[in-house]
Amino acid sequence: MLAAGATEAAILESYPYLERADIEACLQYAAQQVDHPVLSLAK
Repeated sequence: MLAAGATEAAILESYPYLERADIEACLQYAAQQVDHPVLSLAK
């Protein structure tokens, strides 16, 4: 939702069971997933 332009406030309003820490945890997870070497198998 953040990538689509939603603000944290809008997300938290739409999903009252979430907390700001939940959004931060998602962003940390996403950052870890893209923080690895990219291997090219091209010859």
